[in-house]
Amino acid sequence: MVLMYEDESHIRDYQALHATWSLKGKQKQVLTHGHHATVSLFGALNVMNGEFLCMEAAKCNEQWFQQFLEYILSQYPKKNIVMILDNARIHHAVILKPFLEKHRKRLTLLFLPPYSPNLNLCERIWKWMKESVIVNRFYATREEIRESIISFLEYIADMPENVLQRVARVHMSKA
Repeated sequence: MVLMYEDESHIRDYQALHATWSLKGKQKQVLTHGHHATVSLFGALNVMNGEFLCMEAAKCNEQWFQQFLEYILSQYPKKNIVMILDNARIHHAVILKPFLEKHRKRLTLLFLPPYSPNLNLCERIWKWMKESVIVNRFYATREEIRESIISFLEYIADMPENVLQRVARVHMSKA
């Protein structure tokens, strides 16, 4: 059996500024060009071994979600997959029913409670990726964003133990 968390994300070239070091009196500046490029992704984290599987999509819709599920099934051809995911409309689409029925012996979808992104471990990977890919950076093209995403995915693929360590951290607020 494989236990996975699934989620979608959009990596945009919006200029996200965060705290950074700079010379005194020299504020960090990030260029902008007035239009925005986006890379849409489906991702699934294998919590058994820290592997993060990711697929670029033209859109985050039902058809692309089914393609992503097919990709996941192909990566684990002899395993049963339990996938934990949020309640996005695309996950409950009627057009998925025949596919899910066909693969019901190998693929089980478990839905998180509504409005609980803190319970989806994929959200922590997306946060890490965005911190690494878009914060304090400018991309002139969508292809440059893609290259940076691929570089990040290659980086985490080489260190699954760090991925598991990163997603295992839970921060509790002081109420």
